[in-house]
Amino acid sequence: MPRTSLLLAAAITLSLGACSSSSPGNHQAEPPAAASAPKAVAAVAKPDIGIDLTGIDHAVKPGDNFFMYANGTWYQHAKIPADRSSIGNFLSIYERTQKRIAKIVQNAADSHPAAGTDAARIADFYAAYMNTSAIEKLGLQPIQTELDAIARVHTRRQLAHVLGSRLRQDEDPVNNTDFHTDHLFGLFVAQGLTDPSHNIAYLLQGGLTLPSRNYYLSKDKAMARVRDQYKAYIAALLKQAGTPHAQAEARRVFDLEMKIARAQESLVDSQDVHKANNLWTPSDFRRKAPGLDWPTYFKAAGLAGQKVIDVWQPAAFARLSRLVAREPLADWRALLRFHTLDDAAPLLPSAFANLHFGFHGKVLSGVPQQQPRAKRAIAATSSALGDAVGKIYVKQYFPPEAKKQVEALVHNLIAAFGSRLDTLSWMTPQTRAKAREKLSTLKVFVGYPDPGHWRSYADLKVSAGNPLANAIAVSKFNYEYALSKLGKPVDRADWWMTPQTVNALNLPLENALNFPAAILQPPFFDPKADPAHNYGAIGAIIGHEISHSFDNMGSQFDAEGRLHNWWTPADAKHFQAATHKLVEQYDTYEALPGLYVNGQQTLGENIADLSGLTAAYIAYHQSLGGKPAPVIDGLTGDQRFFLSFGQAWRSKMREAALRQRINTDVHAPPQFRAETVRNLDAWYKAFDVTPGEKLYLKPDQRVQIW
Repeated sequence: MPRTSLLLAAAITLSLGACSSSSPGNHQAEPPAAASAPKAVAAVAKPDIGIDLTGIDHAVKPGDNFFMYANGTWYQHAKIPADRSSIGNFLSIYERTQKRIAKIVQNAADSHPAAGTDAARIADFYAAYMNTSAIEKLGLQPIQTELDAIARVHTRRQLAHVLGSRLRQDEDPVNNTDFHTDHLFGLFVAQGLTDPSHNIAYLLQGGLTLPSRNYYLSKDKAMARVRDQYKAYIAALLKQAGTPHAQAEARRVFDLEMKIARAQESLVDSQDVHKANNLWTPSDFRRKAPGLDWPTYFKAAGLAGQKVIDVWQPAAFARLSRLVAREPLADWRALLRFHTLDDAAPLLPSAFANLHFGFHGKVLSGVPQQQPRAKRAIAATSSALGDAVGKIYVKQYFPPEAKKQVEALVHNLIAAFGSRLDTLSWMTPQTRAKAREKLSTLKVFVGYPDPGHWRSYADLKVSAGNPLANAIAVSKFNYEYALSKLGKPVDRADWWMTPQTVNALNLPLENALNFPAAILQPPFFDPKADPAHNYGAIGAIIGHEISHSFDNMGSQFDAEGRLHNWWTPADAKHFQAATHKLVEQYDTYEALPGLYVNGQQTLGENIADLSGLTAAYIAYHQSLGGKPAPVIDGLTGDQRFFLSFGQAWRSKMREAALRQRINTDVHAPPQFRAETVRNLDAWYKAFDVTPGEKLYLKPDQRVQIW
């Protein structure tokens, strides 16, 4: 999971983006052979609580394709909504959460709130988004000032000023290594990699509209078709905005983006946090990345007073700066004009919005139909005013008893992870002591922020008549909030997700976990469900996030969140060998014909899946207190535990969205995440998995890390 976020993006945490493809993977190249179900499996389900027995496909052997065994009947009948790229458990929770948020927004509007209150901001933001007549009337007016500034760029200094003024707060690179921004660079503010006491600025590569550099550089025929459609979209959007010579301008945009793609570092290289530890002074920027007028850039970006800035991809910065100096100003004007239009298009008149969805929705994600505007407005309101909405959400939908029960689960999972640490025969006492110290100081936040740590929106101005102006104001508000943290002590009680986010998060820089309220609901967590279900679903998710503190990236940070090697050479060598076996295992998974999972790119998430499931299994058995697990609905405790895990990854995804996931995401597609079970000895016993079955691994081939 991510160590950070999914429906909208994934990262090194649990991700809503966990959706599966219509092709269940390379373990099922041909239809599954009929098989008798494992002894003890019944056919009647208790709806909404625990395991969905009706979704199991007994014609599939668990040892051939566990994902399809656990979900095959559901999968055969599941229909992806026309306005979605996927369907599955994450989407069902998200949709339920959005309905709750819709009630919150409606209640805010119905209460006729006083101006300047959060309720008024919620009501006005939503009303503006829904005011399509105002949008049509405004036309390009909300972004005209920005377009005019771009048109006046006739010197490299003016270009640097515009580029700097567009810098915005973007994703967390440590937790979202699939970082992406169409600004030339992106900003992230957090504690330093080697100084955990104060916040510093990080700059990261950007400049692309397509989801990743692979979309530009791949020789795959499907990617080539996307590029052709993208070129047509650029020209159409520029033409709609009245741009002279739109076709020629579109060629300028695409050609410059192609050069930017070649200048960028790969996602795998960007995941190497040691390569990201580069503190540059202002003079370093001029010396190491000449070409961009850095003093002008930093002044426009509000960073002129920073003594040092961490440059995440230094080689890319040098190449991108050369492009700023070398490429024609006309090309940069065309690129910036297009990026401005593309960013704003969803809130511009329908002719622009339809073009935007036609490419970003239909082409890139395979979604045939735009979501109803009311749904988009609810999601946008929740995102823009996250803590204001979140305060109300937790008051209405996350009772204190649920928080206590989840906190107890987290405590049990941490204890289980610790007991596992004590039994690792390969680990030396020195490394074990450091790992124990890190685990004991892990900070866990469940549901929502502590009092005093909710965001204040008092300085955010929202109107009921201009949705694009509201979106621009929110972006600027968030950027200024990020800048306000620079140089200040780190607040370790800060949250990085809103309570209504269906996701979970590990923060290696702070050695902390966030479990938002929204993910703590069925089918992942149900206070009424059998413990085997809760440990197999939310327990594995909790274990996943704990394990991120010890994956290939998290293990590079010490108990204080400092980038520091606390491993003995022998232990580090063993860890690298074990993770290499996991890379090789995932490299064999074929998501689409000829398109394979990148085991190195997804390694952190795969480690967390494996170690989290292992810890959840130990915690489940510890929760039994030495008593045998009951047989329920004909299923043993272990069968229910593993089925719950397999069904947690229930999903079905459109081909275009799956292709995007493979090329941009640090998470493997969900159907392969469900197959993590093949590395646990207990799974083989639970389902009588024998040699010759497709998922079978010899005991010495099963990967064990933590």
